[in-house]
Amino acid sequence: MRKFTVAAFAALGLMSLPAMAGEDSGFYVGAGLGQSNLSLPGIEIDEGFDYKFDSDDTAFKVFGGWRFFKYLAVELDYMDLGTLTDKTRFDIDSSTSESLKTDLGITAWAPYVVGTLPLGIFELSAKVGYAFYDVDFKISALGEHENDSDSDEDFAWGVGAGVTLFDHLNAKLEYESIEIEEGDLEIYWLTGAWRF
Repeated sequence: MRKFTVAAFAALGLMSLPAMAGEDSGFYVGAGLGQSNLSLPGIEIDEGFDYKFDSDDTAFKVFGGWRFFKYLAVELDYMDLGTLTDKTRFDIDSSTSESLKTDLGITAWAPYVVGTLPLGIFELSAKVGYAFYDVDFKISALGEHENDSDSDEDFAWGVGAGVTLFDHLNAKLEYESIEIEEGDLEIYWLTGAWRF
């Protein structure tokens, strides 16, 4: 939380510097479609029983931001990372096993500082920020279901390569990572943004 607070004040400070504004400054809005992947080394179901979780699903996001000039921007993303599902089997006794299914639905808000390197109509970008995410999970086994939810926040970053057409339409391929504890949460995006 302290890291996010420092980043937020730094972003506000940059917004107060009118000298940084130029012909490439202004608002932009966009949306993205991609694939999320979550890998956890061990989900504990009961004492003495856990299993490796690995799943992917379709992801969607909308975002908006302000470009101070062509090299620097701030951005706010809302992401729906889908419902990530994995299954395993566990032994009830020496002759009987049962299937267990885990569903994890993840949504997140993420403020970012974005740096961009223009190369003609092409560009490379990198961003750093913090993701505030909610997780709804459901565990199904033995004909019964258990539901719960949790919230957390972690450092997030991403890199991308894009092209700008007609001076306003930006298309980008992007890799994004949320640095969750004891696991990997990665998203691959195809995004489009309109720069006003």
